[in-house]
Amino acid sequence: MKSFLTLLITIAFLFSFSSPAINAQKLTDEEALIAKAKKIHAEVITLDTHNDINTSNFTDAVNYTQDLPTQVNLPKMVRGGLDVSWMIVYTGQGELSEAGYKAAYANAIDKFDAIHRFAEKIAPTQIELALTSKDVRRIARSGKKVAMIGVENAYPIGLDINNIKDFAMRGARYMSLAHNGHSQLSDSNTGERDKVWLHNGLSELGKKAVFEMNKWGIMIDLSHPSKQSNIQVLALTKAPVIASHSGARALCDHSRNLDDEQLALIKQNGGVVQAVAFRSYVSKEKSELRTAKTNEILKELGDKDGFKILDRADVVKLPEAERTAYTAKLRTFRAKVNPMIKERLKEIAPDVNVKDFVDHIDYLVKKMGIDHVGISSDFDGGGGVEGWDDASETLNVTIELVRRGYSKKQIAKLWSGNLLRVLDQVQKIAKKMQSSR
Repeated sequence: MKSFLTLLITIAFLFSFSSPAINAQKLTDEEALIAKAKKIHAEVITLDTHNDINTSNFTDAVNYTQDLPTQVNLPKMVRGGLDVSWMIVYTGQGELSEAGYKAAYANAIDKFDAIHRFAEKIAPTQIELALTSKDVRRIARSGKKVAMIGVENAYPIGLDINNIKDFAMRGARYMSLAHNGHSQLSDSNTGERDKVWLHNGLSELGKKAVFEMNKWGIMIDLSHPSKQSNIQVLALTKAPVIASHSGARALCDHSRNLDDEQLALIKQNGGVVQAVAFRSYVSKEKSELRTAKTNEILKELGDKDGFKILDRADVVKLPEAERTAYTAKLRTFRAKVNPMIKERLKEIAPDVNVKDFVDHIDYLVKKMGIDHVGISSDFDGGGGVEGWDDASETLNVTIELVRRGYSKKQIAKLWSGNLLRVLDQVQKIAKKMQSSR
């Protein structure tokens, strides 16, 4: 017995010296990994293909030179090492009428003008608009940030196909034919809800739009249209396409994500899918559980504080003045209790995080190959995950890619190389089409 006790004491004594050494080695390995990721992050061009904007943040008094509470602005881009922001000319789907088209066009032009105003008048020494991959590389080398323009929903072109050339001249370098709701050009993925379709894919005008976008060097974005629309685009297009912000449907069954059949067709087309860090498109299970638990805790805390949390349906029924007052009060209350809610959610409903997001990148690379995958956030449009919840946290994506064994060359392709390659090919084909009879 004595010898056995002596052995135990000896083992404990040795372990007390070896454990810190083991921990120190692990710490050193982690520090080395982060240092490697930081070096790669600084040397590659990091490009996010989907950042929504509000033109109220593009004025002389309030703009992206300031660290606004937006997920993207210049200070956050600098802190996170994000080089290129695709600023989005987004228009929600409205009525397919002359008045609807007129209002949609005005909305789009307002956003085009805001982006140009910011890059050319408000902050020309800090950011510049790029129209080609050469522009991107030149501007990045200069030390300035890069702005590019994508159009989310072609609804604003109305029934005038010539507006596609107009948008190209204004700087648009990709455009989707629909958003949430069927447009005059294409069915939307949202048709899956009720199985009601307007065109069974593309309209005749939509088919003409594919040709015009090829001709004027605008990448066709498959992120919001229906599956049938996307298949028809891929059969018609003369140039590679993109999905500017979509995930893998095999990992998250959402109509906004792309199934394996579409992934195979996009690979065959030579296009690229920009994996999106949008919680409900990354993990349906985790995001739905977290939303449900958040609402439960919010109502519980509201009851304790004497503030009744209303269901969304009840909020909509309120008179406008009461609804505005309630929304303002709710925003203030949520700001106060959010830290408490997040702490309680850690155990019962973990957030969708960077690891979950990179799982989509892994899946897409496995299915399509490293040359057909990119990265997007959908910041300020609902996007973001824990660890990459605004542009200041962009490095964390690179750290996770390094952790999973991606090389610098592969990371450079994922962050910008693949997307810029498609842009080059689209513009090359456009020049040939413009010069031909």
